[in-house]
Amino acid sequence: MAEPTPPGDCILFATADWDAPYWTNKQHIANELARMGWRVLYVESPGIRAPSITDRRNWPRLWRRLKIGLSNLYSGARKRRENLWVLSPLSIPAKHHRPIANWLNRCLLQSMMQRFIQTKGFTKPLIWTYHPFMLEAIAPLKRSALLYHCVDDLAAVPGVNARAFRAAEQKLLQAAQTVFTTSKSLAEHCAKHNPHTHFLPNVADAIHFGRALGPGPIPADMAEIPEPRLIYHGVLSDFKVDFALLHKAAQLRPDWHWILIGEEREGQKNEDLARLSALPNVHRLGYRPYDALPNYLRGAQVGLLPTLLNDYTRSMFPMKYFEYLAAGLPIVSTKLAFTKTHCAGLEIAQTPEEIIHAVEKQIHRGKYSPEETSAHIADNTWLTRTKNMLEKL
Repeated sequence: MAEPTPPGDCILFATADWDAPYWTNKQHIANELARMGWRVLYVESPGIRAPSITDRRNWPRLWRRLKIGLSNLYSGARKRRENLWVLSPLSIPAKHHRPIANWLNRCLLQSMMQRFIQTKGFTKPLIWTYHPFMLEAIAPLKRSALLYHCVDDLAAVPGVNARAFRAAEQKLLQAAQTVFTTSKSLAEHCAKHNPHTHFLPNVADAIHFGRALGPGPIPADMAEIPEPRLIYHGVLSDFKVDFALLHKAAQLRPDWHWILIGEEREGQKNEDLARLSALPNVHRLGYRPYDALPNYLRGAQVGLLPTLLNDYTRSMFPMKYFEYLAAGLPIVSTKLAFTKTHCAGLEIAQTPEEIIHAVEKQIHRGKYSPEETSAHIADNTWLTRTKNMLEKL
């Protein structure tokens, strides 16, 4: 096994805010790097989609980003924990191919980064990015390496300029020393442009979600719902979750209780979700903090991955897979590509009738013991994953 890269400095370009309701790869990796002694500047993304300023639903977010960006421009990045700072770039909300806006945003970001680098004495930082719209901004930096962590097919996200994204991503792939992907289809795509591409599937915070295995409280709003309780947690996004499938399945078994934890994505208004929510055996509990999720999973019998099959989800490896397993929950999933290589604890279903049959099998099977859970999770933790990635540098 290769010796891991010794702790140094890292600038991580994310596609999510540090305080986003649900942590994903970006926050977990930054957190693990900081724990390992790396000094990390976490750069929040100004967005990969151009927000519509004519849509009033976008105004609160735009106003918040403007205030934070102005604060960061004046005061610099905010320290959020030992070895980790968060920078919210001040930027003009415009499409990335608009030359003037692109130039001004790049200048603002470079200025804010350079001030931070000089103040903190960052030396030849590792550039770790989750999106390609930063190559021009880092051009003047003396860096130790450029790493692209491709966790989603962002070009397939509704509202993203796919042509601009693909062009920028190809340049990034050609410039990167190392590329990591979370699915085989993403690995095949990236390997066409970079031979140093590695497939490493998503993992879980096993210690955190493993709290569900032990004795503890079940939140009152969960405990009052009769069993069996079938749970989904995450953003209720209409291009990720098959609400129509869930609606038909929930109608077939009105004695089962289907629990949704999470909020709709911003600006969404989905009729299938509205119909699903209207059923008496469907319970939308809204957003619940990350720290509370193990307590909710403790009260469930089955974890659900009712993912739509489309261009975006085809390359997904849901983090919830290992999170459910870490909590001891058997899982029912639609037939995503990852199920071909990861089948532990899974029952696959595509139709409402298949969903019902699969859930029945998992309820009968029962929850996993700590020993079974440990075997399923193995080394699929954030610490092990981060060390593995650093070794491959």
